[in-house]
Amino acid sequence: MQNHQTGTLSTRRLATFLLTLFILSFSTLTLAQDDSESDDNSGDPVMLGLAVARETVEEERGMPLTLVRWRYYEDDWSNNATLQLYGSFGIDNCIVEIPVLLKRTDILFGWTFSLLDVSGKEYQARVSYDLAESVVCDEVRVPPQFAPAAAPAAAEGEASAAPPAASTANTGGFSLGGHVVGLDGTAASLMNRAGMTWVKKQVTHGISDGGSIIGAARAHGFKALLGALGDKNRLAADFDGYVREFADYVGFLASQGADAIEVWNEPNIQHEWPSGQINGASYTRLLQAAYQAIKAANPATIVISGAPAPTGFSATGCEAGGCNDNTFVAQMAQAGAANYMDCVGVHYNAGAVPPNATSGAPVGSAGHYSWYLPSMMQVYRNAFPSKPLCFTELGYVTGEGLGELPARFAWANGNSLAEQAAWLAGAVNVARGSGYVSMIIVWNVNFTHWGGDPQAGYAMLRPGGGCPACDSLGAVMRG
Repeated sequence: MQNHQTGTLSTRRLATFLLTLFILSFSTLTLAQDDSESDDNSGDPVMLGLAVARETVEEERGMPLTLVRWRYYEDDWSNNATLQLYGSFGIDNCIVEIPVLLKRTDILFGWTFSLLDVSGKEYQARVSYDLAESVVCDEVRVPPQFAPAAAPAAAEGEASAAPPAASTANTGGFSLGGHVVGLDGTAASLMNRAGMTWVKKQVTHGISDGGSIIGAARAHGFKALLGALGDKNRLAADFDGYVREFADYVGFLASQGADAIEVWNEPNIQHEWPSGQINGASYTRLLQAAYQAIKAANPATIVISGAPAPTGFSATGCEAGGCNDNTFVAQMAQAGAANYMDCVGVHYNAGAVPPNATSGAPVGSAGHYSWYLPSMMQVYRNAFPSKPLCFTELGYVTGEGLGELPARFAWANGNSLAEQAAWLAGAVNVARGSGYVSMIIVWNVNFTHWGGDPQAGYAMLRPGGGCPACDSLGAVMRG
């Protein structure tokens, strides 16, 4: 049954939205977020969309909806897949009783929400991005990125009998890109000024299908790198089952047109991977399944291993809460991870000295390799001598123009904005000169969050609109 909503938010809808936020704040419902989101979701467009979806379902069924779970993905009702599934285009195509000639084919993009009620009934609602239109679909359809894969994953300690899928990925040369919170005209202009050709955005299984950022990248002339995140709790509960689901998800991202996919994020720490299960061999099992699924969808999509968090916290190399990154990549190499990647993912974001320095970091642990770009490069090159490196995060933090850095970033208190600009350009020179670094993604372009995790301090775009790093990077990339 269709339920059209037109115009701007009504007073009743606004009240419903505020009430929804109040209820959600006291529920156990959680929504996985990527690194671009702050802790405050009250102004999030997705939360506005959720309120509209919920109201639409409640109006159709004539009673309140008590949610126990919800999820969403960005949807495109104009592609061939939706035509084959429903026989027409547009937001109304999931409703059989609306005649084809009356279906609105001018509303082609928005969110699809799946809402599970406490009674066990699941509903699927669509909401246009401007929140003006919404419908309840006849039935709940499972999109490809959420469907389980057919083939079982290899048992622990076993390698798959199938050989690695063929790859046509091009990792030659050197490329520069930036991690964005969103890609608009301003961000695109800054990135062009910096000589960037890649844009990175993190997407999450069960949350985003990547279509929005891929489309934006294409529109602005960039290649799209998706950092694919998963659910560590589901991985802990059913490792093999969730590996299959996650592999199917990244395969779907490749079919959507992702030019490169980073498989997971920092899997060597308990913030991202189940505590007590952290091991490079375990991660390699997931990487193997993901690689095979990606290459089956598009052999040209570059597969980048999930960059570990640079750390030396463990005296033994590995503990329940995590592994040192050098230990972790050594475990990956031993497990055969080189067969299931085109590029080795690396993070470097703890710089307090020039990028060619190998000593002198203003910290008590100054001897640890992770403070120095050349040492980081060598650790990962030693683990995978036959593979290029891809820095999927490389950044220098400075509080200049923003305020004092949080205590755990005190090591960077001496970093100036001028140094950030010079060191980013210098890092390009060091990496490109090595001959084995294929890509640097600058962390970050335009994040604005300033708090315990001072993302804005890493940003190229500074308060007031300045971007010294754009000019330094542009000069070295075009030099």
